[in-house]
Amino acid sequence: MTTGHSPYYTAEHQAYRETLQRWVASEIEPYAAGWDEAGSFPRELYKKAADIGLIPMGYPEEYGGIEADLFYLIVGAQELARPGVGGLLASLFSHTIGTPPIVRNARPELKSRVVPQILAGEKISALAITEPSGGSDVAALRTTARRDGDHYVVNGSKTFITSGMRADYYTVAVRTGEPGHKGISLLLIERDTPGFSRTQLERKMGYWCSDTATLYFDDCCVPVENLLGQENGGSRLIMQNFNHERLFLAAGCNGFSQTCLDEVVTYARERITFGQPLINHQVIRHKLVDMAMRINATQAYLENLAWRVENGDNPIADTCLLKNQATLTMEFCAREAVQTLGGAGYIRGTKSERIYREVRVNAIGGGAEEIMRDLAARQLGF
Repeated sequence: MTTGHSPYYTAEHQAYRETLQRWVASEIEPYAAGWDEAGSFPRELYKKAADIGLIPMGYPEEYGGIEADLFYLIVGAQELARPGVGGLLASLFSHTIGTPPIVRNARPELKSRVVPQILAGEKISALAITEPSGGSDVAALRTTARRDGDHYVVNGSKTFITSGMRADYYTVAVRTGEPGHKGISLLLIERDTPGFSRTQLERKMGYWCSDTATLYFDDCCVPVENLLGQENGGSRLIMQNFNHERLFLAAGCNGFSQTCLDEVVTYARERITFGQPLINHQVIRHKLVDMAMRINATQAYLENLAWRVENGDNPIADTCLLKNQATLTMEFCAREAVQTLGGAGYIRGTKSERIYREVRVNAIGGGAEEIMRDLAARQLGF
């Protein structure tokens, strides 16, 4: 990615990038592959990530955040992609999808109690929307919340929830009213709430170190004060959250694409075939150029959209298209990297092998490719 002369990044952005590069090299890179094989990573990493500015970045100072534009978040996502462990990025940054609805819509007392703990890395935040009966069709969700005095009684389940086991605060989509989008609300549910339980989802294709779970609500009593925004007004909040998530996902995907390119360039310079370095063969150089072309095009799209959002635009169609562009770029780069690495790319241990296994979860999560195309088509009037 050619960001060195980009008009979107200031000297402060670059300084932050350099700080993160050193931190990732010492605190993440030596351990990331082992964490992935082990299926988890240390909880204290959240505190370390908060101390370096990753977790509080982009949140209000009054809650312990660091006021920042989207380009700091892009830098953070892409530097954390360097170790090539997608599950680490997903779980460590689950607050980026679980916390914004709390910051924007919770009652002041709830925000003051919950958000500072999350931004300090002391507590973990998760978002729970997808259900066993469906994911992308949010309007059809079945988990119910019935008002009973000063509580909501919640029944139902959620699945494929990132940070589902270890989170402390869950931003949960529930049905409080009529069928469809108009009857959806968001509740903040705390992990020790009676009637709330979780089971670990294992044996995943990728994201091995990501904590993924199914959640169960059995007459789970949640205080009315934990309603986020207005009752039956949750659909708009969810859509707003999705737009932010898709920008962040696109940034991470392009970071993983760059990681594939970096790894395979190093390999191609060292690997000798037919008496010369692999990179001297034209067919290999063309693969590398095609990877770079797609990465740079996706990065330009990402940064342009981030600039538009920073300037008050709400480019829903382009955000959907960007999300697909980023996952398709990741798929191409991971495939070409593994192909070029040959047998070494098929053995666990290379970054490209891990990233190749994690292409599909990115093409599904945050809005499946097919849903993104359909939503973009409707927004564009097709």
